[in-house]
Amino acid sequence: MEIIYHSHSFVEVVLEKWSVLIDPFITLNPTISISLDSILEKNILAVVLTHWHSDHIGDTTIICKKTGAQLIATFELAQYFINEKGLEKVHSMHIWGEFNFWDFSVKFVPAVHWWWIGDLKNWYVTFPAGVVLRAENKSIYHAWDTGLTYDMKLLWDYDLIDLAFLPIWGNFTMGIDDAVIATKDFIKPNMVIPIHYNTWDIIKADPNEFVDKVLDAWFNGKVLNFGETIKLD
Repeated sequence: MEIIYHSHSFVEVVLEKWSVLIDPFITLNPTISISLDSILEKNILAVVLTHWHSDHIGDTTIICKKTGAQLIATFELAQYFINEKGLEKVHSMHIWGEFNFWDFSVKFVPAVHWWWIGDLKNWYVTFPAGVVLRAENKSIYHAWDTGLTYDMKLLWDYDLIDLAFLPIWGNFTMGIDDAVIATKDFIKPNMVIPIHYNTWDIIKADPNEFVDKVLDAWFNGKVLNFGETIKLD
């Protein structure tokens, strides 16, 4: 398995025959490492979404329509894409639900964030989520936009997390110090990678500061350059 961090919250999980995209924010992303055309040339099996915000749903509609990828999202967000965007290949789930798809499984877990879509005439209340994706005997936790929450401790109680992606930007989500607490006290992953920083000035953060603090706590942290690939053996 290979993991590509394309920047912001966009992560690509590359399996033997195809890829799974998480929050594919491409077109309006000033730090993106890959073009939309290049993504559309890939064999995309599924797109997994955390919540509605435009910097997370990104290019989901065009990717699903052009590649035939299945959308996987919480129920209300899935209904939005069915009703408003015309997607047909959609699988809806909810918090703590888990489902096996072909060569991987998805489990949605709690996240603390903001969650509504639409206007006064047509709106959807949606629940933000993190996800645990399992494939090839590895477990990956993508926290997405969230504050520090004690629910994260359940991940350690529930399963060994091989790789965790945690936001460090502060302001709208947990910052560096809270992400360190999440790593060393709650999740205890084999490796943690900081995400969701330096896309815009308001979310400026130093990923090396986070990794240094994680290493001081005897955990394995790594900064990935935008577009860099890491292998999980």
